[in-house]
Amino acid sequence: MRRFPRSTPRAHVLGAGLMATLLALLLGSAPALAKDSRPVELPLTSGKSVTGVVESSTKDEVIEELLALLVQAGRIKDRTVALKALTERERKMSTGMQNGIAIPHGKSDTVPSLVSAVGIHPDGIDFDSIDGCPSRIFILTVSPVNRSGPHIQFLAEISRLLNDENVREQLVHAATEDD
Repeated sequence: MRRFPRSTPRAHVLGAGLMATLLALLLGSAPALAKDSRPVELPLTSGKSVTGVVESSTKDEVIEELLALLVQAGRIKDRTVALKALTERERKMSTGMQNGIAIPHGKSDTVPSLVSAVGIHPDGIDFDSIDGCPSRIFILTVSPVNRSGPHIQFLAEISRLLNDENVREQLVHAATEDD
């Protein structure tokens, strides 16, 4: 597993392997990669952020860690309002899917368009998933209250892509291997 200096939070370090894999999956090919941790802009939606391994050990911590990434990237206007939207959605029904995937999502006017952050936990975290298994791949999204089309389209596309076991394994290994 990649080791980072204690002064460098993992939420800000972008693994080139994970970035390349996710870009290739979403776009069909991977463009040139930036060497810093700026959010990745993809045509599918605006304002996506990709991170490597998350440090969190609970469902709430994962949501907070990925949300913090979006706040620090300037993608979320009001962290408190966005967190409330995410936690209220999670209380209604867990967004822990099956096959090690969790897609915490919420709707809030803290964003002008859909934003997303991706993180990996190789060992998995209990996310109250449908299949009862730990989640390893986390895709957090926040979208505007008044626009449901992009939100539903994004969730459907991510679900379709991650339905493939090979894709899931590529993401998990790209986040933990030294590329």
